[in-house]
Amino acid sequence: MSTTLSAPPLGLLLEDIVRRHRPRQDAGSVPGNIPFLATVPFDRFGIAVATTSGEVFSSGDAGVPFSIQSISKVFTLAMALQGGRSAALWSRVLREPSGTSFNSLVQLEAEKGIPRNPFINAGALVVTDHLLEETPDAAAQLLRFLTEQAGNHAPEPGQHAPFIDEDAAAGELAGSSRNLALAHFLKDFANLTQPAGVVVENYVRQCSIMMTCVQLARAGLFLANDGQGTTGRVLAPSEAKRIGSIMLTCGMYDAAGEFAYRVGLPGKSGVGGGILVIVPGQCAICVWSPRLDAKGNSLAGTAALADLSDRTGWSVF
Repeated sequence: MSTTLSAPPLGLLLEDIVRRHRPRQDAGSVPGNIPFLATVPFDRFGIAVATTSGEVFSSGDAGVPFSIQSISKVFTLAMALQGGRSAALWSRVLREPSGTSFNSLVQLEAEKGIPRNPFINAGALVVTDHLLEETPDAAAQLLRFLTEQAGNHAPEPGQHAPFIDEDAAAGELAGSSRNLALAHFLKDFANLTQPAGVVVENYVRQCSIMMTCVQLARAGLFLANDGQGTTGRVLAPSEAKRIGSIMLTCGMYDAAGEFAYRVGLPGKSGVGGGILVIVPGQCAICVWSPRLDAKGNSLAGTAALADLSDRTGWSVF
């Protein structure tokens, strides 16, 4: 892959990206079943780039915490693949694009309780169940992992270290009937070992972790750096590469093909408006803007990443 960062420098480029892509009118949508997300101002926009050489560039609202939602699935998958237990996980969840809604009940029943990939909700519930076999609080374990990978940097004045917004989680859990249905389907097909309610509660609390663009870019850097994190090795290089491949094919809900066409990089979105993107060997990028397109991905964030990819030459193609 090529880069053309000599003009302008990356810091100035990110400032221009913010100027061009910060929303000027309230377009797009927010999920109806997560009340907290409707309270976020539509014009929030932040972007951060953490490089494998140790530099961090950011602009806009990159220091404002937001709900990471399904971006958490990248990190729970990484945790599940640690310690040589990948074979046990991959016997329970596939690695194929779903082609249906991320919370489809019909597909899960038709395929006898084996989710298509770990980034749709059913697959993420299986990953959480896998983690709960080792720890009674998978959400707290994920929070510790993310805090460590973000570098344990002292927050700027007025900012927070990553945290679980328990009030937001309670509100989201109250609207989680479909996730509970998915969990009961999985349980009926003997693809959950823990109680369905416990798995869903942990899953929702994982999604309710609050982080900034800067923190998420730092936390995801091991995926761009052959599995090497801020405090040591997180994954084998082969496992980091494989997570990147699943991000590319499955990470953007039903728009994975369109995102690969426009941006050309592995990414994982969340309905909180964040997108984490990996440039192998170079950097991790996090962009956040809360209003979503019809597929559940950040409208402004996707456009900004396409612009950034065009202007830097960053692509896996």
